[in-house]
Amino acid sequence: MVPSGASTGSFEAIELRDKDRDRLRGKGVKKAVENVEKKIAKELEGENVYEQRKLDQAMIELDGTENKEKLGANSILACSLAISKAAASSLGMPLYRYIGGMNPEKLPCPMMNVLNGGKHADNNLSVQEFMIVPTGGKTFREKMEMGSNTYYKLKELLKESKHATAVGDEGGFAPDLENEEQAIIYLMRAIEEAGYVPGKDIWISLDVAASEMYSAATKMQGKTGYFFWKQNELKNKDEMIAYLVELTEKYPILSIEDGLDEEDWNSWKRLEKQIGDKVKLIGDDLFVTNQERLQKGIQMGVANSILIKPNQIGTLTETLDTIELAKRNGYTYVISHRSGETEDTTIADLAVATGAEFIKSGAPTRTDRVAKYNRLLEIEEGF
Repeated sequence: MVPSGASTGSFEAIELRDKDRDRLRGKGVKKAVENVEKKIAKELEGENVYEQRKLDQAMIELDGTENKEKLGANSILACSLAISKAAASSLGMPLYRYIGGMNPEKLPCPMMNVLNGGKHADNNLSVQEFMIVPTGGKTFREKMEMGSNTYYKLKELLKESKHATAVGDEGGFAPDLENEEQAIIYLMRAIEEAGYVPGKDIWISLDVAASEMYSAATKMQGKTGYFFWKQNELKNKDEMIAYLVELTEKYPILSIEDGLDEEDWNSWKRLEKQIGDKVKLIGDDLFVTNQERLQKGIQMGVANSILIKPNQIGTLTETLDTIELAKRNGYTYVISHRSGETEDTTIADLAVATGAEFIKSGAPTRTDRVAKYNRLLEIEEGF
C-alpha cells in the first residue's frame, strides 16, 4: 500500500492514475497494478530479495523517466517496500531493524496536526496544518499521552465556543476561525489548560503549504505573491516573510514547513537568515525528498530541514539516500505521512530505522493515523 497527497509539490514523482472519469472519478489504479503484475514482476522475479539497491535501480531503469511517469511512483514504491518487508520477514526481523541495522536506538517525537486548513479542510483557514509537538515527554508513550490530552482539550475549547469539531483529512479539527493567528491562540490555550507549558512541554509547528498560496495568487489574482484565498488577502514576498517572522516572535513555534513557494528560493534564503538559527525551516514541496533539489538548497543556504515522504521519490533506496544527504550536511529531517493515508505503518519503522527526531502522522484519531502511533508504541515496548 502507498499513500497519496492532496497537496502535492510540482516536482514530486508521478502517481499513476487511470484518469477514466467513468470509474472512481478517474482515480482508479488499474494501470499501476497492471504495471506491477506484467512489467515490474518480470524484472524482479528470481532476483535476490536482499539486494534492495540493485532491485530499486532496476525498476528506475525499467521506467526510464526522470519522474517515474511511465510505470508510476505508486507502482514502483509498492514493490520497493514489498522487497524490504519480504527480506525482513525472511530473516525474522522487524522492518526497522532490517533497514537500520544496529542504528535504531530512539523513537521520534510526534508532530500532530490538530487543526486542519488549506486543502486539508473545507473551512476558512488558508494555512494547511497547525501542529502540536510534545517534546517534553521522556518516552514516546508519554509524548503520545501529552499530545492526546491536548488534542481533546482543544476539542472541548472549540465546543465551548460553538465551533464545529468535525475533522479534516489528517484527523485535526477543521473549524471556521477568524484567521490563522486565532488558530494558534486556540492551541496555546489547549496546551495550557491540559496542564502543559507552551514552548517547554509542547511546541507549535506550522505547515503553511505556501506553494498553494503562490499558485492561487497567480491564478486567482494574476499577481505574484501569496494569496490567503480563504480570507481573500494577498501578501507580497516581503510581507509573507515578515508575517512568518512575526509569528515566531509571538508564539513558541518549533518549525515552519513550506513557509514559501517551492521555487521562491531567494525568499527562502532571506527567511533562513532571519530565523533559521531558532526555527526549523522544513522543505516539503521545496525538496520533495529529492537529492538534487536538496543539494541545491544546501548550496544556496536554503532551509535547514527536510520532510521525507517515500512516495514523493518512489523507492526506499532513494528515500534513504536523501536522508543520508541531509544528515551529512546538518539538515534535520522529519518522516511524514500523506493526507491520503493507508493503514500501512512503514513510515513508523522508517523513522526508527533512520533515527529521525520527528514523525508527522496526523492527529491522535482515525485508524490510518493511529496505526503509525500504535506501531511506534509496539516498537518502544520491544526496545
